[in-house]
Amino acid sequence: SALPEKKMIFKGLTVNKENMNNLILTPLIHYPLPGGSALITFEEAKVAQRIIEMREHTVELSCGELEELDQCRVRVQAVPMDILLPSALEVRLTQRSRSILVSELPRLDISKEALLDKLELFFSKTKNGGSEVENREFLEDSDQVVLTFTEDGVAEPLIERGHTQVPIGKEKYKIKISPCMTGDISNLQLQPSRCPRTVLLLGIPDVLSEESMQDALEIHFQKGSRGGGEVDALAYVPAGRTGVAVFVEDTG
Repeated sequence: SALPEKKMIFKGLTVNKENMNNLILTPLIHYPLPGGSALITFEEAKVAQRIIEMREHTVELSCGELEELDQCRVRVQAVPMDILLPSALEVRLTQRSRSILVSELPRLDISKEALLDKLELFFSKTKNGGSEVENREFLEDSDQVVLTFTEDGVAEPLIERGHTQVPIGKEKYKIKISPCMTGDISNLQLQPSRCPRTVLLLGIPDVLSEESMQDALEIHFQKGSRGGGEVDALAYVPAGRTGVAVFVEDTG
């Protein structure tokens, strides 16, 4: 009540207070595929469901590589593609006391290792507020670097500064300094989720070359007369080998 009245206009992004602590997850699921299998994704979910309901499929092969007529047809099993997705996730965050997160790095025509050298050289000098660097690393799938110092009490003043100018070559670049947080999963709950447009094919014998078998499977399953439809993607893993399928969010 002792403060003077002042009209203020807030410009920027407003958020729902209830959602401020929510974590948005982007699915990136790695699923192992056995040999003699294939993943086929159709453009329409109803086609995939029809293929699964038919269960067993007889695929005609090109006889150019095979001599006996009875080997020109193979039977494969079609099953749904079920994966586990997080339904609830709790992460316990802690700040690394001797580390800083360096971001907003310039895009230069030098290697990552050379850029790490430049950053270590700058932040190892006491006149720049730094100290001896114990470890440096690029975060996976990002343009951010974590620097860890050998001494305590170095990281906090740099973080309070927020930004600094780092000389690289003949130019100086403004970079951002933030706290380095690490997270430990304290609670994770999973629930099965079915890929609506994708079918897993099993029991594929190793009787054709990889390319020929992949073509034969795609030709068979795109024919409407055999319950199929337009194929969006197909990946085949020959017998005796293994593969890894990567599932991302379907934005189609």
